[in-house]
Order: sequence, then C-alpha cells, then structure tokens
Amino acid sequence: MSFQAYLDNIKAKTGKTPNDFRALAAKKGLTQFGEVIAWLKADFGLGHGHANAIAQLVVNPEKFLAGADKMLASLFSGEKVMWRKAYDALGAKVTKFGSDARLSPNRTYVNLKRGSRKFAVLQPSTAERFDIGIKLKDVAPAGRFEAAGSWNAMVAHRLRISEPKQIEAEVLKWLKRAHEAA
Repeated sequence: MSFQAYLDNIKAKTGKTPNDFRALAAKKGLTQFGEVIAWLKADFGLGHGHANAIAQLVVNPEKFLAGADKMLASLFSGEKVMWRKAYDALGAKVTKFGSDARLSPNRTYVNLKRGSRKFAVLQPSTAERFDIGIKLKDVAPAGRFEAAGSWNAMVAHRLRISEPKQIEAEVLKWLKRAHEAA
C-alpha cells in the first residue's frame, strides 16, 4: 500500500487530514513519536501502520515535503499549526485576484506577489496571532490597519489577527487594493 493510500484510508475513516491531526496534536501538546502513535490508536482506532503514517507527518512533516511545502510546514508547525486552515483559505482567495497573484513562502513568512512585486506578507507569528503586512503607501493607518513600523520594513501596514474570523471582507479588500497597486 502506498503512503498516499494510507492517508486516503485514514481520511475516509476519521474525516481528518494530516493538517487536522497536526493541529489536534499541537493542542494536546503531543510532540514525541510514541505518544502520537498511542493517541492515534486510542482516540481514532487507527492500526499501527496507519498511526505510524500520521505520526511521521505530525512529528517530522519536513521529511516528506519539498520546496514551498516544506517551508509552509515549518512556518505552520507546533502551536502555529492552528493558523494553517485560515492561511489556506486566504491564499485561495488571494490567488483569484489575477493570474499574476502568487504565494511565495520563505523561512519567516509568506510573500504575496503580483508577478515579481511584493504587495503583502502573511506571518503566523504565535499561536495567538497571525500578522498580515500590506504594502499600500498612499493609505494612512487607521483602526486595525496600523502602521507596520519596525515589524517589517517591506510593508507599510500591519493587521494583527487573533482569530481566523477576523480575516474577512475588509481584509480581502485591502489585499486586493495592494495587489492592484503593485
């Protein structure tokens, strides 16, 4: 059975993806391979082989990924894994801004680019905060849309997000505006 077949069977049985399991393990504070396997067997009824496949992805996701996926796994690791779903949803919307809109992760954050020009950054800063930096030099900071200051010199504004539901239509409007200005 292939590794992907294991993952497909696990999702069919539990309804959960590897990212879901990573988030749950982080909430429980599970970081050791043996304790993750025991938890998967006890709480989800997985057999040893299936539990092993998920434990590998929970404890060492970077071993199974390459390039951008590896960087994203590193950015959204540990307690910051809870931000991955919000990032994926936001990224899907941003890439619909145009065929030139793309996500470019690095070790610290994800650049949002229009062609080669950066218009924003996304950074899972802590378990409690996800930062969005937006490059809109012609707009004065106001309310949640604060000056970036020394946080990131590549952008003009910063949004501090403490819950995924705060990434709503207004945030998309600012990002779209920055994309168009890039």
